[in-house]
Amino acid sequence: MVDALGNLGRFILLPGQRHDSVGVEPVLDGIEFSALLADKAFDSNAIRTLIAERGAVAVIPSKANRSPPIPHDAEMYKWRHLVENFFCKIKEFRRIATRYDKTDTSFAAAINLVATVLATR
Repeated sequence: MVDALGNLGRFILLPGQRHDSVGVEPVLDGIEFSALLADKAFDSNAIRTLIAERGAVAVIPSKANRSPPIPHDAEMYKWRHLVENFFCKIKEFRRIATRYDKTDTSFAAAINLVATVLATR
């Protein structure tokens, strides 16, 4: 999760064979937000219900197979580039991009360290 300034807010490491939507609820636990911007991969009824229950707006484009499509705020969705920018910046560090760390703990520590370095630039 990235905040409105494009800085790392929180992350959870998931197994490679799991879809990222599994980690949405734990990442959002205890965080207040008014809108959640996500890509089409997160277009599920469960995620939309979770966001609506928290009183926030889901800015998620509908998948091509959703009938009927659910509209989203296209202007607000443009700000999702901050998430993509964060991933591009964090992958500039070779250790993160190639995942040299053997354990989840050391990889998570490397991500936190790199995010701190990026935030202080």
